[in-house]
Amino acid sequence: MNRINDTLTLLSPAKLNLFLHILGQRADGYHELQSAFQLLEYGDFMHFEVLPTSSAPHVRLKTPIANVPEKQNLIIRAADALQPHLELKQRQGYSAPNISISIDKVLPMGGGLGGGSSNAATTLLALNHLWDLQLSLDALTDIGLSLGADVPVFVKGQSAWAEGIGEQLSPLPNLPENWFLVIVPSCQVETKKIFNNKGLTRNTPRCKIGTALRGKSRKPNFYSTFNNDCEGVARSLYKEIDEALVLLDKFGQARMTGTGSCVFCEFSTQIEAEAALNDLPTDIRVFLAKGVNISPVHKALSVSPK
Repeated sequence: MNRINDTLTLLSPAKLNLFLHILGQRADGYHELQSAFQLLEYGDFMHFEVLPTSSAPHVRLKTPIANVPEKQNLIIRAADALQPHLELKQRQGYSAPNISISIDKVLPMGGGLGGGSSNAATTLLALNHLWDLQLSLDALTDIGLSLGADVPVFVKGQSAWAEGIGEQLSPLPNLPENWFLVIVPSCQVETKKIFNNKGLTRNTPRCKIGTALRGKSRKPNFYSTFNNDCEGVARSLYKEIDEALVLLDKFGQARMTGTGSCVFCEFSTQIEAEAALNDLPTDIRVFLAKGVNISPVHKALSVSPK
């Protein structure tokens, strides 16, 4: 966290789906899922600049995202969702500063890394802090869920077992904080295109969290018996994803995150991950990141994850 010149800087982290099972489709059209989220010590840097108080406190986004109208941007939507709580404090005599937000964007859209959801959650946490709203994590989680199914895991701030549409979370505090090599294919996946595909598996049996973890002290059994049910469809629709998985399969069990497009391989040490990186073609987009179980946002703001 950096408060130089009244600017709060936070790392808005990426996530990986270590597996993704689709159990069925609900009457409302949403799919019932099971997954495990692990956070990464890698993501977008978000800067929240505190400006002088005015008669109408507001949030301004200095760095719009290409092809995303401002009112549809999850950062602005998150800020708007906090306005009723801010207005309540104002009626009690609170004077709130304006906030200018800028972002150093590195997480790709349509990559399955949760970039937009993470940005929304980071905005909720940062503004709750800067405006002294004193909303609980449960309250912020409810607001986050109204913005998207992946927002709650970033609000709660730790790696988690997920069910429902991804919003029913159980903490996984003991996941190994290993290193991940992540390829970013040169395609942007349309989530609806994956979920609407007739070839998508929608009847994977429900599994118990204990089956996956096999004891808290042992490495989760996510790669030998658990899959990403979206991977087969994505590989058939996007050759770039198939090629990336083939490249990473040389080093271990490669997997796609979410509905894609990014694919990853896990390594026990940074040295092993770097060796694999050096063996990849130089013309592809790739990054290394350490897995973490506590969000860097929560560490920076001294918020206890939940």
